[in-house]
Amino acid sequence: MDDGDGDDDVRGPSRYSGGSRRRKGCPFLVDGKCNIDYKDVDMLRRYLTDSGKIRPRRQTGACAKCQRALALAIKRARHLALLPYAPQHINGGRG
Repeated sequence: MDDGDGDDDVRGPSRYSGGSRRRKGCPFLVDGKCNIDYKDVDMLRRYLTDSGKIRPRRQTGACAKCQRALALAIKRARHLALLPYAPQHINGGRG
């Protein structure tokens, strides 16, 4: 029954109800260049998921150019065995 007070919405707050948030800039850009090094393994690990996948751009906050450079750096580090292709708990603890 409607009592006329206007708060009949039982869905809760809308996900679109916030103000517009300003996006942070790319964390890799320094003087217009992507500053990503494949030998910096600790930095590269932050951009991998628990299952070893490369995080998407919307999670990393990188621009498209830096996301491509990040993916290339991770692939290079994997090829040189600086980063694992799969985490240890998936491949049975071997390696």
